Amino acid sequence: MSRSALVGNVIAMLEDAGFLVSDRCAVRPKSFDVAARRGADVILVKILGNIDSFDTAIGTEMRRLGLYLDATPLVIGLRTRDEQLEPGVVYFRHGVPVLSPDTAMDLFVEEVPPLIYAAPGGLYVNIDGSVLADAREDLDLSLGQLASELGVSRRTVSKYEDGMNASVEVAIQLEDLFDAPLTDPVDVFEPDDVREEDSPPEDVDADPDDQPLVSVLTRVGFDVHPTLRSPFKAVSEHDGERIKMLTGHSAFTRTAEKRARIMSSVGRVTQTTSVYVVEETSREAVEGTALIRREEIEAIDDGDSLRDLVAERVETERTESN
Repeated sequence: MSRSALVGNVIAMLEDAGFLVSDRCAVRPKSFDVAARRGADVILVKILGNIDSFDTAIGTEMRRLGLYLDATPLVIGLRTRDEQLEPGVVYFRHGVPVLSPDTAMDLFVEEVPPLIYAAPGGLYVNIDGSVLADAREDLDLSLGQLASELGVSRRTVSKYEDGMNASVEVAIQLEDLFDAPLTDPVDVFEPDDVREEDSPPEDVDADPDDQPLVSVLTRVGFDVHPTLRSPFKAVSEHDGERIKMLTGHSAFTRTAEKRARIMSSVGRVTQTTSVYVVEETSREAVEGTALIRREEIEAIDDGDSLRDLVAERVETERTESN
């Protein structure tokens, strides 16, 4: 399957599952292909045929964007260089969950979450320690007796009951022995219980060309988080408020207009405002992304004035298009 067909299939699957899906981020550089929202769940999705091309830089950027936009970064892919991704298994690359299309279909459309995750050494499951302890006591088995049945140490069984995860082989043995489900699904939206703890990615420095814009936004009360591989140059949030803004900056070229459209689409999904700062233009906005000349934004004194100007530009565009 070509990557273009795979992307189309994944987008259709997400829409069938009730997600609002953004336009495809068809600009470079990019860390994610689409953003999608269903209720309170927001995901940033990278779609790949071979997940080996998903490198540290892209993974770090996706995790960074996840923090900025209250979203879950996610990769949907077909294979590694050596093998197909197994259905029903969550993999991890650079701290980001990776699913096969079948696993994503089960999770999002059928609402059947995966039970298995891949980690160094093999495939594992989450054991519900309290259920295991109750089941063992119901059969009047001691820790030592259960350990003997499983071929592990008494200490290992004690750790299972304290919440340590188990290999798939041990989980099968346990469920056969007790004739009851003992595993918890992997929560793709909160996967920290099954992956190694990753330190939060740090902010990166802004491009020198964007530093004047960053200085203005900072002066009027925004925390500015520059990006490296996104259709926008930064995610900015107003100090003390849950107001977020995607910001871009360049001359107003055809590529800039394309970026502004993608920013609008991503903004609708992530419920953020989008602003593109240009040197000169007679237009007010591009499909919901406000266009502001550099000299205008440099003259703004506070965050309220900036938000009012953005709202005015977007409303003017909306009125003129009706």
